[in-house]
Amino acid sequence: MNNWVGFLGNAYPWVTAAHVTFVIFWMAGLFLLPRFYVYHHATAAGSVEDRAWIERNSRVRSIILTPAMLIVWALGLLLAFHIGAFGQHWFDAKLLLVLGLTGYQGWLGAYGRKLAAGQRPLANRTLRIMNEIPGIATALIVVLVIVKPF
Repeated sequence: MNNWVGFLGNAYPWVTAAHVTFVIFWMAGLFLLPRFYVYHHATAAGSVEDRAWIERNSRVRSIILTPAMLIVWALGLLLAFHIGAFGQHWFDAKLLLVLGLTGYQGWLGAYGRKLAAGQRPLANRTLRIMNEIPGIATALIVVLVIVKPF
């Protein structure tokens, strides 16, 4: 793994800038979709409005969330190899949080399919609370990357 350290050379700041940009896109989608679900949740299953929300939700997942997440992962792994981050505790904690956000995105997709099928298994309040997960994870990730507390 040490052979990878520094392999990006002068491209490192450009890859970092792209990574941060796509993190912003990913977080925007992770903030937007649960909010959409709150509004979708209030519609009558099978209504015109319900079908419109199904389409909106699908577009957020396919146009914003999935591509942004994949690019974040690809660039993030390049950066991690470049700086030799694997095995550093701050990075291990960050990686766990990013894995958690990836799982959260998977959960959002599954919940969207339930909404599209006319199911409303969660309370509106629960959906609003779930909307806080990406913000908390992002704040923790920023502290881990900038401060490197351990």
